[in-house]
Amino acid sequence: MFMSFPLTLSHRYLDFPDAFYSQVNPQPLANSRWVTWNGEHAKEFGLPEHPPSGELKHYLFGELISSKHPSLAMKYAGHQFGVYNPELGDGRGLLLGELSDQHGVKHDLHLKGAGLTPYSRMGDGRAVLRSTIREYLGSEAMVGLGIPTTRALGMFASDTVVYREKSEFGAMLLRTTQTHIRFGHFEHFFYQQQHDHLKLLADKCIDWYWPQAKHTNHPYLTLFQHIIDATVEMIASWQAIGFTHGVMNTDNMSILGQTFDYGPYGFMDGYDNNYIPNHSDYQGRYSFKMQPSIAFWNLSALGYALSPLIEHHLIEAELERYQTKLGAIFSSKMRQKLGLTLCLEGDSELFDEMFNLLNQHHTDYTRFMRSLSELDLLGEQPVIDLFVDRAKAREWLTRYQRRCENEINGEGKVITTDTRCHAMRQVNPKYILRNYLAQIAIDKAEQGDYSEIDTLIMLLKKPFDEHPDYNDYTDLPPPWAQDIEISCSS
Repeated sequence: MFMSFPLTLSHRYLDFPDAFYSQVNPQPLANSRWVTWNGEHAKEFGLPEHPPSGELKHYLFGELISSKHPSLAMKYAGHQFGVYNPELGDGRGLLLGELSDQHGVKHDLHLKGAGLTPYSRMGDGRAVLRSTIREYLGSEAMVGLGIPTTRALGMFASDTVVYREKSEFGAMLLRTTQTHIRFGHFEHFFYQQQHDHLKLLADKCIDWYWPQAKHTNHPYLTLFQHIIDATVEMIASWQAIGFTHGVMNTDNMSILGQTFDYGPYGFMDGYDNNYIPNHSDYQGRYSFKMQPSIAFWNLSALGYALSPLIEHHLIEAELERYQTKLGAIFSSKMRQKLGLTLCLEGDSELFDEMFNLLNQHHTDYTRFMRSLSELDLLGEQPVIDLFVDRAKAREWLTRYQRRCENEINGEGKVITTDTRCHAMRQVNPKYILRNYLAQIAIDKAEQGDYSEIDTLIMLLKKPFDEHPDYNDYTDLPPPWAQDIEISCSS
């Protein structure tokens, strides 16, 4: 059904040749209804604070079509678990157009779970309520933590039956981000030897996201540098907070360094360098400890795809600086978490001992960091009690506190414990999206009760606040949570 249009949209991607996309109409779900609407995010675009109704609702549900604003599925490729796959693209999502925020910045409006496209391969083009809830919660958790991410305007459920490991109900997510362009877009045109399209894509990315690059001696190299820097910031943030993406294929890597395509992700409970949230990742390619090296691998793949535009030695020189950049940013984030402003001899050993201790005891990472930031309020015992070997924990904590005594403020005075801990509580969250909390919300939602989603969003938007009435949301996972399996269908 065609409609008079209720939104102000632009659609720069339609200016690309047909090789970049296919025009596809959404395939509506049966009896769609709102699960939740991100009113705070919606206001940034001048949209209603409450779930839309009328024509706007029906358009966002994919039930009304605009001839003026056709929706499209992007074509791209990518390396999946290290193997190049040319047969990729938006297999269940459609780019509806672009919304401008209050600052004039354009954001893609994307409908995920909108049905079959030419790139669906053997898939059904659908998303289920479970995976849609996980992406919505995951992206809002990242926003609250200050980590670059895509977002969602809202999601809706339906009566359409979709089969995954079992029969579930279909749902759709209204995703927003400044771009859906991935590393895999460049790989597609490189491996197809369509270097004119590769150059066009790079030129448009420069125009849209880094226009200052046009005034440099090597615009395409500057483009690559920006992508590396954004990726480094994202990876350092993941490692500092204890987040594992689960499927770091090159088609899941945003050129803007935003956490993208939430699937079998996980925030660590007990610290484990080998943590693998993806039940389907049998080799541990995308484990927590592998993320920095996989990001480098992916950037190398992108650099190779850009080689018709950038000289090889310049690509290699940028990649050689990756590890140094990542180490510096990660170190800065960890110093903030530990309340350290100076770089002193012995700090590396202090950090290494901490991570080894956490890994050896599988100590809850979030609780540990938060407890360190509450030494001024609760003393040492809550930190020490997190470890089986309390003597080792006390030994490290004593060394840490002695190190803190060397912290000097701008007036040459020792930074007090109160001041340090207050600052630490601004970067060490009390609340994270533990898998079991997401599962409880999913279980309730599948029974038609969406209240737990709203509660989690309230906490995750302000994860550093105390929220004293919700202390039970910091509880460690119950025994049944050990049976939760998160796979690529999640």
